[in-house]
Amino acid sequence: MKTFDPSTYQAKKRFGQNFLHDNSIIDRIVKSIRVKADDNVIEIGPGLGAITKQILPITGEINVIELDRDIIPKLKFNCDGLGNLNILQTDALKVDYQVFAEKGPLRVVGNLPYNISTPLLFKLFEFLPSIKDMHFMLQKEVVMRMCAMPGSKTYGRLSVMTQSVCEARLLFLVPPESFTPAPKVDSAIVYLAPRKEPLNIKDQSLFSAVVTEAFNQRRKTLRNVWRNRISAENLEALGINPTLRPENVSLEDFVRVANHISLSEGAKAN
Repeated sequence: MKTFDPSTYQAKKRFGQNFLHDNSIIDRIVKSIRVKADDNVIEIGPGLGAITKQILPITGEINVIELDRDIIPKLKFNCDGLGNLNILQTDALKVDYQVFAEKGPLRVVGNLPYNISTPLLFKLFEFLPSIKDMHFMLQKEVVMRMCAMPGSKTYGRLSVMTQSVCEARLLFLVPPESFTPAPKVDSAIVYLAPRKEPLNIKDQSLFSAVVTEAFNQRRKTLRNVWRNRISAENLEALGINPTLRPENVSLEDFVRVANHISLSEGAKAN
């Protein structure tokens, strides 16, 4: 099959483009996704179609979101005759993903641009009730943060917010030489799926604010971080040491604190 050579297309820095060309890595990604014929797949940032042209013959149809209008003719060329390629030329941050869920739960895949990866992840978290799972190529550092456990240097807001709604698992690393042009950092494939047992978070926006406040002051102790929200005595009553720093607080304890604050503020309002 004819394929458009990525080395002949000038990658655009403003779109964070790095085209995957390593066939062994491509095969490993597709095997990890385990695509089935009836899967409702949506791909973000297909580029020249390295992953797209492997999935399309299996599903017969795929929805892709691509911002770069100049690359779309090359994408169509590479996927010609493989199935129905539905292209939405727009910014992935502006998409209503619920629209694509009419045909069943979404399986979302993509090589996410590093410059918008975190806001795009949070955008997708809003649509988790319609998503079966997600497989993304991201900067290794981002994936490490998503999967980090308490006590780790990489544990932070992204860790807590991701794990509060998803199971997150690093599958394998991808070296820079697997891309054209080669990025300056390692990449990684991450698997994300909605939690089987959702956490009992009473106020999601408050929970997010509590976590954000904590990691914006990660070198301070909890008694100082949340001094305007909860007393040291109440932290101790919840079984949480007020002298801990945010990086040592478990996901479950963040939930406990946020729920306590929510109940306290609700009581004051009444």
